[in-house]
Amino acid sequence: MHTPVTIIGAGLGGLTLARVLHLHGVPATVYEAEPSPTARSQGGMLDIHDRNGQLALAAAGLMDEFRGLILEGRQAIRLLDRNGTVLFDKADDGTGGSPEVQRGELRQVLLDALPAGTVRWGHKASGVRALGEGRHEVTFANGTTAVTSLLVGADGAWSRVRPLLSTATPEYAGTSFVETYLFDADTRHPATAKAVGGGSMIAPAPGKEIFAHRESGDTLHTYVVLSSPQDWFAAIDFTDAAAATARISKEFDGWAPELTALITDGDTAPVLRPHHTLPAGHRWDRVPGVTLLGDAAHLAAPNGEGANLAMQDGAELGKALAAHPDDIETALTEYEQAMFPRSTAAVIFDGAEVPGIDSDDNTGHRLIDMLNGQGS
Repeated sequence: MHTPVTIIGAGLGGLTLARVLHLHGVPATVYEAEPSPTARSQGGMLDIHDRNGQLALAAAGLMDEFRGLILEGRQAIRLLDRNGTVLFDKADDGTGGSPEVQRGELRQVLLDALPAGTVRWGHKASGVRALGEGRHEVTFANGTTAVTSLLVGADGAWSRVRPLLSTATPEYAGTSFVETYLFDADTRHPATAKAVGGGSMIAPAPGKEIFAHRESGDTLHTYVVLSSPQDWFAAIDFTDAAAATARISKEFDGWAPELTALITDGDTAPVLRPHHTLPAGHRWDRVPGVTLLGDAAHLAAPNGEGANLAMQDGAELGKALAAHPDDIETALTEYEQAMFPRSTAAVIFDGAEVPGIDSDDNTGHRLIDMLNGQGS
């Protein structure tokens, strides 16, 4: 295939696509808004599933590098009730199918596996227009442009490429994270570190949840999940860390102090991360010369699948393009027809469908049933 591929977005999905294309001798250029690979934190840990994310990394020829990133013991999982009572405690025995890695380290592995110059940093797409016959022009905020016969939008929730294919826009999902960190937890916050354990800890209740996991070392990364309208969060001044912390922790009055300390004792200011989704079953008619992957195609509220699906999209698209070097449209059609149903499948954990945060089933005992594979 001699048609160069233009990829907008250097997230995990776009980089996986670029890497698979590189292995098949297909030229690709990735345009990324961030000025450098270290311009911002790349988030916390990811569980990379053997059914999708790991298959993508295998297609990218990076399984050895991936194994070198795995944080041992982090697949342990605990369920606590609001009183701090341990309801479920499963150790990481090394046989689980979703080992944990740091997102930033995984991204760097993908970057290191690409030829120098593949990623053009500091190129924020500001607009895209069709030129006819499958060709498109991308305009960047720095004043430059790029014309391509094969454009892939890997540019996330607020994709600039998506309008070429669809009028769908993300809508608020009804839930948000408030993100905090505790550093040196084993020595500075021993009761909380003990409650979280060696992997992930969930303390659920209908409409709210405290989810924490142990990152590298003894850092505890917490996502406080609340099912509340955007107006409710808008009334909180997150520029005032103390006031925001107090307001969020109030939602957990009466909960065990070792759990609420994940909020009240945070070593970083609380960060609000609203969840947005595209319509369920989002799809589009085939448009020559352009497609989407990852959140640009099928944005959903966080469920453990987003990064895995993005990498799977990238790998499958790369393989389809390599398999049809003289027929871009056949490759894109093949990719999309497989991607659409894959991205709308229910989230399943050990044989059970995961309940939503706002569900009455978001309780410790219901989740125990799920973790034991007894749910339906």
